[in-house]
Amino acid sequence: MPERSKPPRHDGDIRRQVVTFSFYRVLPEWRRLPREQRDEQGREFADVIGAWRQSEDMTVLTYSTVGMRSDCDFMLWRICYSVECLQQMQKDLRATRLGGYVHMTHNFLGMTKRSQYVVGRDDDPGALGVIRPGAHRYALVMPFTKTRAWYQLPFEQRQRIVHEFIAASRQYPRVIQNTTYSFGLDDNEFVLAFESNHPEDFVDMCMDLRETENYMYVLRDTPMILSLQCTPEEMLERLG
Repeated sequence: MPERSKPPRHDGDIRRQVVTFSFYRVLPEWRRLPREQRDEQGREFADVIGAWRQSEDMTVLTYSTVGMRSDCDFMLWRICYSVECLQQMQKDLRATRLGGYVHMTHNFLGMTKRSQYVVGRDDDPGALGVIRPGAHRYALVMPFTKTRAWYQLPFEQRQRIVHEFIAASRQYPRVIQNTTYSFGLDDNEFVLAFESNHPEDFVDMCMDLRETENYMYVLRDTPMILSLQCTPEEMLERLG
């Protein structure tokens, strides 16, 4: 069967979002400081996050991973429109006193774009190439890379496999999927961020997705990190 013509790879006038999922671990030395110092430094760190949350340049969502991972304590999900904006916020965080005790253990960089596949209605966020997260309590972040063999398949075959994958995920309407693209930007090809108020749905959905044909062409989908959304103040208070 001849391969049907593919849609253009550019998104026209759509302004693409730059997205990072940054995971941080607080060094043990910080926990040995007097409580008053930790409280003061935490407030300073939270004030920087708060200032960026109030700006029009960036959306910042804050999450705790305490008790769920051994390699990180919290996550910042940041959405803006330039790499320079991301760098400026990171610079502001590093300039705080707590910033000297914080180590970034994972950082996944991506960008939104319109999918080349038919993924749903034209007004779906995934079809438009924008994400508007933050309405759910839990987030599951999954970097994702396909095998080289995937890109050698005819486009019609890939569309069929993607359709099966989407149909399987839509059996879980309480889970929202956000897709960003990392081609040419980072080590991965995609970063998927699932949101839900029901973490048990992550377990069941991911088990079902393993049985789709799509997973024959997955090279890597780890680390898979669950986090709990909270205010910046709550996120820092849970550091102990």
